[in-house]
Amino acid sequence: MVASLARPGGNITGLSSKTTDLAGKKVGLLRELVPGLSRLAILADVGNPYAALDERKIWEASRSIGVEVTLFETRQSEEIDAAFEAMKGRVQAVFVLAVPLLFINRIRINTLALAARLPTMHGVREYVEAGGLISYGPNWPDMWRRAADLVNKILHGAKPADIPVEQPNKFDLAINLTTAKALGVEVPPSLLARADQVIE
Repeated sequence: MVASLARPGGNITGLSSKTTDLAGKKVGLLRELVPGLSRLAILADVGNPYAALDERKIWEASRSIGVEVTLFETRQSEEIDAAFEAMKGRVQAVFVLAVPLLFINRIRINTLALAARLPTMHGVREYVEAGGLISYGPNWPDMWRRAADLVNKILHGAKPADIPVEQPNKFDLAINLTTAKALGVEVPPSLLARADQVIE
């Protein structure tokens, strides 16, 4: 969308969430919670173009540490239950992509994951607040504040092409200890100490 982050060109600037670049970190965090993780599911809305990019990064990160990945596709809310039914006995954890279809169904997804005894990794903390196990990603309230600063610059005459695209500088690690206990997952103290938000 832009020529470069430093000089976007055209009539565009903004913020990059770097979400896809965090795939390796997220898979690593999930492996800390699930020692011996070797089979991972990706729950994705295949109708969302963002999902394909995120999927590829998760595959690459998982393959590099010997984790086998299986994609479970959804295109509509009604397919989520079937995806979890298909996961039973085939995977040890689920990487839930942060796309609108799955976000609006986060409570349902977490309920199904808990019933299937599957730990979940998410990209935004709202999933964890709704019962998911762990999330790691940019601090969105900070990103929105910074977006307002960019709007202010433009309203005061700056050209978008000359305003560098900013990247996140705050990241949140959230862990739901209630969910961990229900799943029988022991959260390592070292991981707990790094968490920005712990839900009990």
